[in-house]
Amino acid sequence: MQITHYGHSCVLLDTGSTRLLLDPGTLSEGFEGVTGLDAVLITHQHFDHLDTERLPALMRGNPGARLIVDSGSAAQLGGLDHEVATPGQTLDVAGTRVEVLGGDHAVLHPDIPMIPNNAYLVDGTHLHPGDAFTPASGPVEVLFVPAGAPWLKVGEAIDYLRAVAPRTAVPIHQAVLSAPGQQFHFQLLENLGPKQTTMRVLTPGEATTL
Repeated sequence: MQITHYGHSCVLLDTGSTRLLLDPGTLSEGFEGVTGLDAVLITHQHFDHLDTERLPALMRGNPGARLIVDSGSAAQLGGLDHEVATPGQTLDVAGTRVEVLGGDHAVLHPDIPMIPNNAYLVDGTHLHPGDAFTPASGPVEVLFVPAGAPWLKVGEAIDYLRAVAPRTAVPIHQAVLSAPGQQFHFQLLENLGPKQTTMRVLTPGEATTL
């Protein structure tokens, strides 16, 4: 699988036959010119995962792509053609299996209403949890692990990484941290994560095979 990280939670997964873009949000850059997509997948409605200003142009540039969203994002799409996916579904996207996991966004504060959050497991190997510590349904090769967020303590991210125990962990959701803060959290994840897990911090905009 070839992976390109466009910052924060936005990643492009290219299987060689299928191209999937996940969570093109306002804190991500460079995804605007991506073409040849088979689907754009949105985990949830928050602005850092769903940029409603740039999404229409992205879809126009990819006229054959499906827009797959959680139930909470559907009302924000301004008439764009889309399909709502719910946890428990398994989708076939151009021959690639996408399992929809999850259910709810992680708790920010008890006074803030809960919203839906989809996690997406691609071909049973690459798991993007969105904004939640969604457990895997089986062994995972690559986990996109949230590294920093208002809803996250780094100790919780470490415990999540240990529970999933992937072959490779790619930190995402880091834009809310300063540059030194990012390096500190990445180091903690690497040092305290499972011994069998390799941490890979991807250079934004560069395709990497994992």
